[in-house]
Amino acid sequence: MHRAHIGTNFTSDGGELTEDALRGLYAYPKHIPGPWIRANFVCSIDGAVSVDGRSGALGTPADKQVYDTLRELADVVVVGAGTVRTEDYGGVRIGPDGRQRRVESGMSDLPPIAVVSARAHLDPHSRLFNDTEVAPIVVTCADADPARVADLTSAGARVVTAGEHEVTSTGLITALDGLGLHRVLCEGGPSLFGRLAGDDAIDELCLTTAPVLAGGTAGRIATSPRAQVTAMAPAHILIDSDGTVLTRWVRLPRP
Repeated sequence: MHRAHIGTNFTSDGGELTEDALRGLYAYPKHIPGPWIRANFVCSIDGAVSVDGRSGALGTPADKQVYDTLRELADVVVVGAGTVRTEDYGGVRIGPDGRQRRVESGMSDLPPIAVVSARAHLDPHSRLFNDTEVAPIVVTCADADPARVADLTSAGARVVTAGEHEVTSTGLITALDGLGLHRVLCEGGPSLFGRLAGDDAIDELCLTTAPVLAGGTAGRIATSPRAQVTAMAPAHILIDSDGTVLTRWVRLPRP
C-alpha cells in the first residue's frame, strides 16, 4: 500500500509526487479480460454524499486533480440519469497533453459519457447532448418509450439496450464489453453504485473524504435494497495539506 502526503502539489516522503506518478497510482490493471468497474465518490467526514443535493460542494483541489486523472485514464464514464440531471452533466473535458497521452496509449482522445436510464428519461436539449465533443451512450431497456429513444437518437446518442424491464448490472457490463469499453469509471449516483455493489460487480472504489462536516439529510454513497459484503483492500492513501483524504480500495480476489 502506498501512503503519501499532499501539499499544494502531491508529495510523498521521497519528494514531490508528480502527475505521472499520480497517474501510475490510479492506473487500471494492465491485463483485464472484460470491463473493470471503478467507482469514484466524494463524501464529508460525517458521511454526506452531497450538500443541497449536489456533490460539487464537497470538492477540494486535490479531489479535482484526482477526478481529472481518473477521467483521463478511463475508456468510458458511466453515470445514472438522476445524477446527470442533478449535476447538469456535459461531456468530458481533457486538456491537449492528456488527449495526447490517451492517443499514444491506443485510446480515443476523449471518453464518452454512458448514462444508465431504464426509461430513457433524458432531455435531448441538455448539456449532455449539446456541450460535448463525443456523443453520449444511453444504456436503457427494451421497453423504454420508443418516442424518447428516437428523440435521444436524433440528438446524437448511441442507444444500447441492457435489459428487458430494467438495466441490470450484468446487462450493463455486457453492453460495455460489446463496445470494447473495459476501463470503466462509474461516477454515481448512489442508486447505480448501490446496484453494482449489491450485485458484486464493483472491482474498485476511489473515495475522497472532504475535511468538512455537512449534516443535513444527504444519504450514503451507495443505496440498494439488499446488503452485499465485498472484501476490499487499500491500494493507497493520499492526504492533502488541507485534510482531504483520498483512498483507493481494490476488491480482494473472489474465492
